[in-house]
Amino acid sequence: MIQEGERLILVSATREYYVSAGEGTLSTDLGILKLDTLVGAAYGDVVATHLGTEFVIRRPRATDFFTHAARTGAPMLPKDIGMVIAYTGMNSRDTVLDAGTGSGIAAIYFGGVAGHVVSCEVRPEFAKKAEKNIRDAGLDNVEVRACDVLEVEGEFDVVHLDLGITPAHIAHARTLLRSGGYLACYTPFIEQMMQAYDEASRLFSEVHTYECMEREMTRSARGTRPSTRVGHSGYITIARG
Repeated sequence: MIQEGERLILVSATREYYVSAGEGTLSTDLGILKLDTLVGAAYGDVVATHLGTEFVIRRPRATDFFTHAARTGAPMLPKDIGMVIAYTGMNSRDTVLDAGTGSGIAAIYFGGVAGHVVSCEVRPEFAKKAEKNIRDAGLDNVEVRACDVLEVEGEFDVVHLDLGITPAHIAHARTLLRSGGYLACYTPFIEQMMQAYDEASRLFSEVHTYECMEREMTRSARGTRPSTRVGHSGYITIARG
């Protein structure tokens, strides 16, 4: 049963909307829908606007938060987040440190996989917005801290860095990792990747860097071909302690 304040996706044949169940209305050219009618409904139920346009109620997944959640900058793409999860073997037994929270999108993905996630954001205003996104995702295993990752103490199975990485960040991450744990660094430029790789090579036994090139396929009446959108977004450096 859907609770008041719960985030939902409403999907019609042509549109989708990111809403909260409860007070207010969704007003579109497809009609007006009172959002309090969503309270007590179930996922998969169909609701209609005053013009009769039908919407299916969906529970948001991480992919929906990537698309709809409030942003404080450009988040990592799902393909890159997926590489971090895959190459670190992130799982429900893991405690993960995510540094450079931003909008909290990566933390939302990690929270759906790991047992516990601590996400650090040095800018308090960004941390506040990220925390709201994470609460909207219904995750109680993700903790947001407004702090510098260099101040963090403890033991982690995975440390993920998505920030301006310096040698100090790599060295500190090494002290936080449990034996056999993984460091994952996201860097958008080759020069940053080289610095992360070289410093990690001094401190870790296994270091690898990957670039995931993604091409969406476009299909039309004329035929099918790769999209012309750029497939590069950044580099993922994985190091194992």
